[in-house]
Amino acid sequence: MIKPHGGKLISRIASQDEKEYWIRKSKELKSITVSYFDLTELENIATGLFSPLEGFMSKKDYDSVLENMRLANGIVWPIPIVLSVNKEVANELNIGEDIIVKSEEDRKVYAVLHLTDKFERTKQKEALNVYKTTEEKHPGVHFLYEQGNIALGGNVTLLNRIEHEDFKQYRFDPVDTRRIFSEKGWRTIVAFQTRNPIHRAHEYLQKTALEIVDGLFINPLVGKTKNEDIPSDVRMKSYEVILDKYYPKERVCLGVFPVNMRYAGPKEAVFHAICRKNYGCTHFIVGRDHAGVGNYYGTYEAQEIFDQFKPEEIEIVPLKFENSFYCKKCENMATAKTCPHGNEDHVFLSGTTVREMLSKGEKPPKEFTRPEVAEILMEYYMKK
Repeated sequence: MIKPHGGKLISRIASQDEKEYWIRKSKELKSITVSYFDLTELENIATGLFSPLEGFMSKKDYDSVLENMRLANGIVWPIPIVLSVNKEVANELNIGEDIIVKSEEDRKVYAVLHLTDKFERTKQKEALNVYKTTEEKHPGVHFLYEQGNIALGGNVTLLNRIEHEDFKQYRFDPVDTRRIFSEKGWRTIVAFQTRNPIHRAHEYLQKTALEIVDGLFINPLVGKTKNEDIPSDVRMKSYEVILDKYYPKERVCLGVFPVNMRYAGPKEAVFHAICRKNYGCTHFIVGRDHAGVGNYYGTYEAQEIFDQFKPEEIEIVPLKFENSFYCKKCENMATAKTCPHGNEDHVFLSGTTVREMLSKGEKPPKEFTRPEVAEILMEYYMKK
């Protein structure tokens, strides 16, 4: 099986003895409260999904990621993973201290941050280098500017998991997916990232990829997204129905991706690929405008960025697909590589187009999405 990024699957989850030790000691230690966004980042570090990270980035790693898309040790990493607080909180903390991390919502103890660094985020530079813009209307930039100015760096020890109420049967750590893939006898696995219901273009890409690998890992993102995106519970219903009726069950695995959306386009595509490599996937589908928003990125820029790295630096293989469409003459899904007909015969599909139709009370045609999926989406929009 493919090795995790950096060669080792990180685990920063406390043993029972460690947990009891830190819980006893927590009353003596300083504490900070963090948002749900930060708790999910912390948990993803601890479970190894963000391997080789063992904690939140130091200034040395942060600067290197912004400048070179690499950690200070040279390992490819495209997006900063930092824990931000305001200056007042940071001034109370000293490097070398162990800091208890609690939830803003319920003040429950979740982790220990072993503080090794404090530094000011260069937000304008971070916005430009990660998102290619400093405009606040970009959702990733807007969220960045809302965060605290001081970043706390250091390894983490996870004491308690987030008590997720949703999708419990689909929540897998990298150690779990690696075991599942191995038990299925899959040596090559292609991952598909999505934050939208699966429409016919997605299905075409997935099944084309499935022709050349042993298994397909459909991995919908269920972390923070834009308000106008379709909610994750509605999307999951659509995945369940389409997998049940139109996919070979023995060759497909569905599991949620508990990561927050950045809308960072090309750099997020690399980040998503690395995470799927940590899950044990050997291939990763990169379609048109992956992780894009608005007009900030070129149509195929998220594919082109992978050409900057040597194959051994990423290892997971990006499968680069052209924009797909339904051809009325072919009566099938196709791309410019496989269809000889003109644009007048092509029906171009997108999540945006489907959302616009649904918001008007229009049922998407079968060329756009399977009727079972359309029914689920129509029900959601009627209630909305």
